[in-house]
Amino acid sequence: MGAPRPQMNFLTPLSLGLVIRILALERRGKRAKIDDRHGIAVALWHAAVLDCLARNPAEVECLTSELMELSTRQNFALWLGGGAVLRGWARSVSGSTAQGLSWIEEGLSDQRASGAILFVPFYLGLKAEALHLANRTSEALEVIHEAQALVERFEGRCCSAELHRLRGVFLAALSADESQIETSFHEAIRIAKEQKSVSLEKRAEATYAEYRRQKASASGGLGFRLPLW
Repeated sequence: MGAPRPQMNFLTPLSLGLVIRILALERRGKRAKIDDRHGIAVALWHAAVLDCLARNPAEVECLTSELMELSTRQNFALWLGGGAVLRGWARSVSGSTAQGLSWIEEGLSDQRASGAILFVPFYLGLKAEALHLANRTSEALEVIHEAQALVERFEGRCCSAELHRLRGVFLAALSADESQIETSFHEAIRIAKEQKSVSLEKRAEATYAEYRRQKASASGGLGFRLPLW
């Protein structure tokens, strides 16, 4: 039997404890003194992902800076690539989309080269957000399709609800067929409920409600400007 596959939305007690300890020390202006360097890298990555999901790019930038420095010194290729993607997302949502997309592409290339595919759909979702912010929504939609294909192939469904929600956002922006937009939002809400993810369910419901509000008041032929989160 192979080793159990990690889940992106699962924090082991050890990694959760490291996250809490690192963040607590940072908030006191101290550097974490933990001997397990790989454990620190894992904890920094988890903390950066949590801040990414909370849409806090400044914290993501800070955490990924330390993560990438540590991963470079210790040759942690997996966490170096992940840190680059997360940093690229932070740069993109802060207004530097060209620089951010460059970081994201570099990180994704490192991830694929390492053979680590599990987190790639999540990273592709971040890339799609960056493309949309750069007014490249058609490309963003293509990236979502790529991510969803990987989800189906490798059955890593922890980000499936968010991918469907983003698909709805991008389809609406492109004035796509109404049935496709509705299906995307309904799927996002259904999957989030099945996974008992209250935050993703509320996010999908809020985006869908905004779509319906704009649809009721919009004149025909105009794309919808829905929030990314």
